[in-house]
Amino acid sequence: MGKEIVLTGITTTGTPHLGNYVGAIRPAIEASQRDNTESFFFLADYHALIKCQDPERVKQSRLEIAATWLACGLDTNKATFYRQSDIPEISELNWLLTCVTAKGLMNRAHAYKASVDENVANGQDPDYGVTMGLFCYPVLMAADILAFNANKVPVGRDQTQHIEMARDIAARFNHLFGHHFVLPEAVVAEDDSAILKGLDGRKMSKSYNNTIPLFETEKKLKKGVNKIVTNLLEPGEPKDPNNSTVFDIYKAFATPEQTAEMRQKFADGIAWGEAKKELYELINGQLAEPREKYLELMANPAEIEAVLQAGAEKARARARALISDLRNAVGLVNFV
Repeated sequence: MGKEIVLTGITTTGTPHLGNYVGAIRPAIEASQRDNTESFFFLADYHALIKCQDPERVKQSRLEIAATWLACGLDTNKATFYRQSDIPEISELNWLLTCVTAKGLMNRAHAYKASVDENVANGQDPDYGVTMGLFCYPVLMAADILAFNANKVPVGRDQTQHIEMARDIAARFNHLFGHHFVLPEAVVAEDDSAILKGLDGRKMSKSYNNTIPLFETEKKLKKGVNKIVTNLLEPGEPKDPNNSTVFDIYKAFATPEQTAEMRQKFADGIAWGEAKKELYELINGQLAEPREKYLELMANPAEIEAVLQAGAEKARARARALISDLRNAVGLVNFV
């Protein structure tokens, strides 16, 4: 039995934060070490263009995020790491899939429907501000997945619809032109352990402006930790670890033994200042080495570029073979 193919798309807007590390980066890198898995990781930079028309921001974000994954330990000898925009076969596949995708299916996409609903609520034309990039986003996502016939795709719960759409599109193509695609499956965390709380107690998210950037300086990291909102309980008063952002973040970085010790300290009434100090020291201890590697990579973008180009060669070799089969299947063949 062959290896299971797992494909992970990485958004290339914004700066990675602790929530990204705990919820996506760390578990994905750990999973890529398994002997029975073949992992593909790609920077979804074509997708970034749907929401961001600032070239410098797109360029900088791609660099930062590539450096982050490499600094966090992604082994490119075991995983294929590439930029979406370096694989022209994905764009060609996007068109082949577009030609078999029903508009009605796209009409049901959550992101498109949300834009329409907002426009209607504001008295605008339903499609005001809606680009074809936004409307056809699920087809490009299907192309990302199907180009490598991925079996599993780790996604957030809000992205599961796109995996279902990819399955629908793949099944339609298979029905018309013979079996070429595996039907992918979404992989969603079963619990909330992968969702880290932010400074204000809500999910850590750039949209809430409550994040702690992953590779801040030690001084800024400490400042960020100290900004975490706590209650007014005094030192000596027992504190509830199950209703504490400080404990929630601590648990995400701690061993079971460390977590048990901190839970007891909460019961004993640890002061918030002391709890935050221990949280800072725990996080900083784990991120110091990756931070140093990250800064080295950011200072040497040519090193990152070489890794991505090597990954693109590996990815294109796979995608090119599939596209050749698909061209034959749909009739795009040479006459002689």
